[in-house]
Amino acid sequence: MPGRLRAVTRVGCAARAVRWLGPGYGRLARVTAPTPALVELAVAHGVATEYWDWQGKHVLVSSEVVSAVLAALGVDASSPERAADALAEHQLARWRRTLPATVVMREGWTPWFAVHLPHGSAAEVWVDLEDGGQRRDIPQQDHWVEPEWVDGVQMGEATFQLPGDLPLGYHRLCARIGGNPEISVSTLIVTPQRLEPQKLHRTWGWVLQLYSVRSRRSWGIGDLHDLADLAAWSANDLGAGFVLVNPLHAAETAGRMEPSPYLPASRRFANPLYLRIEDIDEYGDLAPAERDRVRALGLQTRVLNEDATALDRDTVWAAKREALQLLFGVRPSIGRIAEYGAYCDREGQGLIDFATWAAISDLHGPEWSKWPEELQDPAAPDVVAFRNENPDAVEFHCWLQWQLDEQLARAQARARSAGMSLGIVHDLAVGVHPDGADAWALQRVLAAGIHVGAPPDAFNQQGQDWSQPPWRPDALAATGYAPWRDLVRAVIRHGGGLRIDHILGLFRLWWVTSPERPTEGTYVRYDHEALIGILVLEASRAGVVVVGEDLGTVEPWVRDYLTERGVLGTSVLWFERDANGNPLPPERWRELCLATVTTHDLPPTAGYLAGDHVELRDRLGLLTRPVAEELAVDEAERDSWLNALRERHLLGNSDGDVERIVEALHRYVAHTPAKLVGVALTDAVGERRTQNQPGTTDEYPNWRIPLGGPDGGVLIEDLPNNQRLRRLIGSLSS
Repeated sequence: MPGRLRAVTRVGCAARAVRWLGPGYGRLARVTAPTPALVELAVAHGVATEYWDWQGKHVLVSSEVVSAVLAALGVDASSPERAADALAEHQLARWRRTLPATVVMREGWTPWFAVHLPHGSAAEVWVDLEDGGQRRDIPQQDHWVEPEWVDGVQMGEATFQLPGDLPLGYHRLCARIGGNPEISVSTLIVTPQRLEPQKLHRTWGWVLQLYSVRSRRSWGIGDLHDLADLAAWSANDLGAGFVLVNPLHAAETAGRMEPSPYLPASRRFANPLYLRIEDIDEYGDLAPAERDRVRALGLQTRVLNEDATALDRDTVWAAKREALQLLFGVRPSIGRIAEYGAYCDREGQGLIDFATWAAISDLHGPEWSKWPEELQDPAAPDVVAFRNENPDAVEFHCWLQWQLDEQLARAQARARSAGMSLGIVHDLAVGVHPDGADAWALQRVLAAGIHVGAPPDAFNQQGQDWSQPPWRPDALAATGYAPWRDLVRAVIRHGGGLRIDHILGLFRLWWVTSPERPTEGTYVRYDHEALIGILVLEASRAGVVVVGEDLGTVEPWVRDYLTERGVLGTSVLWFERDANGNPLPPERWRELCLATVTTHDLPPTAGYLAGDHVELRDRLGLLTRPVAEELAVDEAERDSWLNALRERHLLGNSDGDVERIVEALHRYVAHTPAKLVGVALTDAVGERRTQNQPGTTDEYPNWRIPLGGPDGGVLIEDLPNNQRLRRLIGSLSS
């Protein structure tokens, strides 16, 4: 199987491991195991040199992969000598800093921290609080640490203790050494112990891909008005408590728009494709000729709502962009001008950088790595000059984000006023497009030349390369985690909850060093106490629930930690089995989780029951064993669930009735203690086509399947009279 250690031999002085790299590579490849010195250096930087794969097999990581990952962290391990030098530099680095880059603590904790200063000097330490106050009760501890010679100066380490009653928030930890007027400053973050999901009332909600859910008023793509309408109807008529949508992150606005919502240009900002043109305030102030043109554009794109085979983002965006340009030219009222100014002030430089990237993309294309070199650095003088010379182009993209902010707020307000306990639950993707806005604006905190992915698992046996540059853990800490804070705050601003895709990435991420071979990678550790702590702090301030997608290869302690911090997990029926491989009884499922039957990486349940996912992967060449064997295993797994349904008297003599089986599976999930029960809208209308097949790009029309059922396309207006839908929702309480 991929990644499995098959044999170890001795060749000369170096241990070499022989590993099968997966089908298609044509041979057994020999890789050099890391030396003890390289292992020590890797461990110091949080880089794994070994791990356990999805089958419980121990895997050694090659020295080539380890060195490549270290290089992306700015560490030269290209030779034993340079690796030794790098380790020595790493060990001295903390002595060269007066204060740690960032200190993260939980409320009530009293952690120690180190202050480095010339041996024999005195330190004055205090905390400047977020609200403008100050705390000077920071006592020094009687804790001796041997001095260290650093750059010809003997440095000492003084230990101080933070008080346990510091308020939640982002503060400044300050130190002055001796009589030196210079003040050293680092970020101090005080986070809640946990969120309180136990107080959450049990409820159910839709899980859907918004772009695919259209109405007769849509411009060929589901939009934020559609979302608000669906939420209001579902709350009033069906008693739903939330709608979990795909990531609404920004995509390219020039050239071909990336269809995957999980490969965005920016995670902090949103996609103007989701704007409802007629809901923009300035629509009513258009001149007659311009309004006629906008209406004509709407009529042209509404024809696309009749196509139940595929979505056409590019045609829709071309029409919407033309309409938005006309609306941008309308002179707003003084109140609207003030509101826009307040939005821009709140978003600050991040908004300016995003809008600048978008404006340059309009001229040079969306791939910033192919721009003129003088425009590839957001702080470069030529970028500033471009902004000054093209103010309207930059302003247009700032204005688009303001419009999105308003419509997102309106959707959440309508959901809550209709009676939803949570409202809109947003989704946060793992990372961003390597040539997108965030990768350009935040390149100093991202690892160049590396992609995020996943090692082989049962459903993706060749591993995955998600093409996204990962955060650099060291660079994030150096910024006080500011990019992460800004991102989380933005995504949850207009919602009642947040789902974190692959939340395991806040603990460790699979860094792929060779895009052609996603098996060629290793795990890199992150400071989960900092990342999860900030997530909990922002969620607590916003009053939202957090759901972590914790599927896949999970270290056992990770789920315990997330529960401790009040973060809900994710339980998908097909994956919930006991230690013997049998379906997990519903009473043994987790309470603190979002429970569903399926996920967007699998076909809707009707398609899964038919084995569509196996046939599709076979057709695309993604299987690593014969299709007959795969189908047999898949059938056995499905039969085990059907037997479990019969044992619970949830399924009668309905083996051939797919609709009844789908209802029974959802009834099984409803019998669990899960706080949140998610129902895929595709299951409710009888859709079979999958939205996404991992491991493919254009081999399958990923993220381009409109909502449909057995009789063709399904629009929002069709839902109230859809008896299949009503029977399925009724099964949740029967």
